[in-house]
This record gives sequence, C-alpha cells and structure tokens, in this order.
Amino acid sequence: MSAPMTTPTAQPASAWAPLRIAAFRGLWLAVLASNVGTWMQTVGAQWLLVDRPNAPTLVSLVQTASMLPVLLLALPAGALADTFDRRRLLIAVQGFLVAVGVLLTALTVAGRMPPALLLTLTFGLGVGQALTLPAWQAVIPELVPRAQLVSAAALGSISVNLARSVGPAVAGVLVARAGVAVVFAVNAVSFAIFALALLRWRPERPETEPTPERFTAALRAGGRYVRHSPVVRRILLRAAVFVVPGSALWALLPLVASRRLGLGAGGYGVLLGALGVGAVAGALVLPRVRRVLSTNRLLLLAGLLYAGVLLVLALVPAPAVAVAALVPAGLAWMTVLSSVNAAMQLFLPGWVRARGLSVYQMVFAGGQALGAVAWGALGELTGLVGALTAAAVVMAVGALSVLLWPLRETRGVDRDPAIYWPEPHLALEPHPRGGPVLVTVSYTVHPERQAEFVEAMRAVGRSRRRTGAMRWGLFRTGERTHGFVEVYQVPSWEEHLRQHGGRLTGADRAVEERARALAEDDVRVNHLLPADPD
Repeated sequence: MSAPMTTPTAQPASAWAPLRIAAFRGLWLAVLASNVGTWMQTVGAQWLLVDRPNAPTLVSLVQTASMLPVLLLALPAGALADTFDRRRLLIAVQGFLVAVGVLLTALTVAGRMPPALLLTLTFGLGVGQALTLPAWQAVIPELVPRAQLVSAAALGSISVNLARSVGPAVAGVLVARAGVAVVFAVNAVSFAIFALALLRWRPERPETEPTPERFTAALRAGGRYVRHSPVVRRILLRAAVFVVPGSALWALLPLVASRRLGLGAGGYGVLLGALGVGAVAGALVLPRVRRVLSTNRLLLLAGLLYAGVLLVLALVPAPAVAVAALVPAGLAWMTVLSSVNAAMQLFLPGWVRARGLSVYQMVFAGGQALGAVAWGALGELTGLVGALTAAAVVMAVGALSVLLWPLRETRGVDRDPAIYWPEPHLALEPHPRGGPVLVTVSYTVHPERQAEFVEAMRAVGRSRRRTGAMRWGLFRTGERTHGFVEVYQVPSWEEHLRQHGGRLTGADRAVEERARALAEDDVRVNHLLPADPD
C-alpha cells in the first residue's frame, strides 16, 4: 500500500509549537515531573541492590520489574483507554501510584525492604505505568493539531530524556546525603503532581458520546488491527531491533559505574545525566537534521552510533571517556524512539490509537524487560566486557537491517475518519450483539480488468480485517465468467455498524474506490444473519 520511506519527513516550523497550547503545556510539565520521579526511583532501587550477592542479576531485574507489567498489560490498558474516559482513568491510576510510592517509602524508612519486596513494589509501580502510557499517548492528539504531532512526540522524548538527565543526578545526591527513602518519597509526590494537573484539565466533550466498545471486543479489535497492518508491524520491528540490544546499556550501567569505573551513587547519576543531556541536545537539533536525512538513514546512523558507544564502554574503563561517550548514546536513543513513536502517532486512526500505541509500548517494554534479563545473565557468565561487546554486535546488525526492512512512507496517507458506506436497511432487526454476521459484496468485472481487480482487492481485504472482519475472501462465481463475490465475517452486528460509523479512514476509502473503479456499477451488498439467533 505504500513505498519505503526514503525521503526526509517535513517538519513543523518550530519544535516548541505545542508548548504554546496551555493544556498541553501544563500536562507536559506534570509528566516531566513524573518522569523525573520515575528515574529517581530506578536509581534508588538499583543502588539498594548493587552490593547484594548476585548483583548483576538483581540490578537487571529492577528494569525487568518496571517494564514487565507493560509487556503483560499493554493491550488491556490500551483497550481500557479506548473504551473509557482517558482523563478519569489517568487520575485513578495516579492515585494508585501515590499509594504504592508511600508504602515503598515507609517500608524503606523502617528498614524492611528485602530484594524480593523491593522488586514486587517496583512491579506494582510498573503496573501503574503500564496503565498510564497508552492513555497519555492517546490523549496527545486531543491536545495538539495533527500538524504538530511530530513536534509533540519530540517534546515527549525531551521530557523523558530531560528527566533522565536531571533525575539520576538528583537521586545520586539524595542517596549519598539523605538515603534511598527520600528518593522514593519524591517519586510519590511526582505522581500526585500529575494527578493534580489532570484534575485541572477540562477537555471539551462532544454533544453525543459514541457507545463504548465492550472490553473483550475492543481487545480483539485492537489485535486484529495490528495483525493486519503492515505499516504498524514494520514500525514495531524497527523498535524491537533497537530496544533489545539497547537495553544492555540501561541494565548494566550501574555495574559499569561501580565495578569498571569505581564510581559511587553520585558518579552513576552523572553517567545517566550524560545520557539525558545527549538526548535533550539531540531533540533540539533533530528537526534540522530531518530536513537533510530520511528517517531510515537516521535509524541506521543512530543504531551504529549506539553500537559504537557500547564498545567504548566495554573496552575503555575511564570515567571521563564513559561520560563523553554516553552523550551521543543519549542522542541515538532519542532519535530512534522519537522517530518510531511519531510514526505510530501519525499513522494510527483515532478509534484504535490507544490500543495500537499500547502494542508499541508492549514491544518497547518487553524488549527492555527481556533484554535486561538476557544481558544480566550474559554478564554473569562472560563478565561486563563480554555482555557489552555482544550487545554492540547485535545492535550493529539490527541497524543494518533497516536496509532490508525500512520504515514505510506514510506521508499523504489520509488517516482521518471517513463515513462513506450507506446505512444498511434490513427487513430484519438484528440484535446488536448477535452474530457472526456474513457480508457479501458482488462485483461484475470485465475480463481485461480482472487481474488488476484481484490485486486491488488485496488492499481492500486488509482494510476489512483491520476494521473488524475475522475472515475475508474473494471468490469467482462459477455460473458467470464476469462475476466476483467478496465475503467477510464480522463478530457481531454491533461490530459491523462500527465499520459504518467511523472505523474507516480516507485511506480505506481510497483503496476501496480504486477496486470499485475496475468493476461495473452493479455492486450488490448482502448482510447474512444467523438463522438461529439463540
């Protein structure tokens, strides 16, 4: 449906434009505070475990405990965010996170924080983050115009990486002077700040709210959309081949700081701060770079740069060199993740946006969680040098794979809702949840156009599956040489009405019109309902 992405992506005039919108600015600052607290929490939790037996595995498990809930809960969280009021969902989740943060602080002050309990409560915080991420990502297009979505995605990356530069440095100072419990307390306060910002935000509501999807049906619909969208699958692939080897740096950096470089908590904070500084600096120059380099070229160069940094950390045990090398690593990390995140934001239609973004978060978090365990185990077997060298090789191979599997160009693809199917008029009155429903569409196609018609209908079939069809097929009628019948099955009448009422986009309409232009005018549609409704 689209060609490889080989030309630079046009950028907004200003990378800061979304911050001129008061609602976005207030929530962005609150998310920044929450991200600072999260990075402080990670540093505090990892530093509690650095001197424990089996430290490489335990320290890596902090990242796993944080990210594994996103892997397990991302799709349900996306379905919740697409089904219920996102603002209320976010407020409720921040309340839960405050409670977990307070419990973590109190137990640490009391000296009752063994590794197993620390990892369990870290997992609890990860559950809250898993519920927060898709809802917040899906809210952003409600706050800014579509033309500013790329800038908003870059600002989201700046928020994460500014927090990465400030949070660890502050956490290192607090751990050294006041103890880990203070770091945990600051994290709890950061969640409260985000909750207060959400309470102040009063989004405009449409006069008529659409009927929310049932949770299980929404889950299945989100899975079908991703499964039958080649563009989304390619974006997820590019994220995975970068994050899995890239997670080695985050998982093993505490041990690099303490064992290879001889640094304390403050020094570890400086290393993480260098990563953050590089990422923020990269976000500032990235709009200019995008004007001269395509997205795929950026992904290639960023991956190779990150691989080089992993090799430097493995081979040069000098603190000054490590700090200098981590700055471009932060730039590379931000470049890749902001690029793939923006691609997802721009491509996903509104009705499935949170679910699609939740799958992206699942790949991102799963790559970090499982990668952290793998690199930690490899570090136990081969040492830090062997693990970091292996990660560098895997990263370089993954970066070069963009030459075979590039991101696809989606500029000019109409993602706005398109309601163009005529309303069905039936003699029967089907129950909304009754089904399955079989839809048949009959076409007459001249022999000279039949090969082209069959090819065009492949794109139509993907559109039907993305928007609700469980099965789809194109058949020829045995009684007529010119006859074709499209058949697709939808789980329920309610699900089919959602196809009529807003799931289709302008791009879906274009591929359907392309196919119908090859057929005669006598296209006939029939809806087949179950003969036995019970």
